[in-house]
Amino acid sequence: MYAIVEIAGKQFRVEEKRRLRVPLLQVENGKKVQLDKVLAFNDDKGNLTIGTPLVEKVSVSATVVEHGREKKIVVFKKKRRKGYQKKNGHRQDYSLIEINSIGAGALKPKAESKVQAAEKPKAEETAKQVAEKPKAPAKAKKADAEKTAAKKPAAKKTTAKKAETKKDDKEA
Repeated sequence: MYAIVEIAGKQFRVEEKRRLRVPLLQVENGKKVQLDKVLAFNDDKGNLTIGTPLVEKVSVSATVVEHGREKKIVVFKKKRRKGYQKKNGHRQDYSLIEINSIGAGALKPKAESKVQAAEKPKAEETAKQVAEKPKAPAKAKKADAEKTAAKKPAAKKTTAKKAETKKDDKEA
């Protein structure tokens, strides 16, 4: 049995009786911590439940064993041929926790909610209505074609008038 839990923005796989180093928790040594942000849960039977985004009715109980600091991480920056070198580093704080139990309430596969069940037939009805609806856009296309055809001869007339005036100008 294991669970995927979010602690301080990071995801960890937790199992019972296992110790983990997690980012610093503001809890005293020896105190219990309840982790409620369970993203996934796998029970003893091998059934995996993935949350959307969290799994409901599942929580992880842990005890803070100690707090400490990791080894120093060295950050070295250099730009060649420029005389620039910079050496920095830091030590990350952590909390060592031990997982006591992974508690799962009555987990059931998610049944469709009443809202989702009501929406599905509406979508099917809409699809039927669209299929039965007469094709109005074809009529609209014909009307648009007739309008543009009516405009074209008018445009030719004005060009014909211009051509006549140009002939008159050349003759004069």
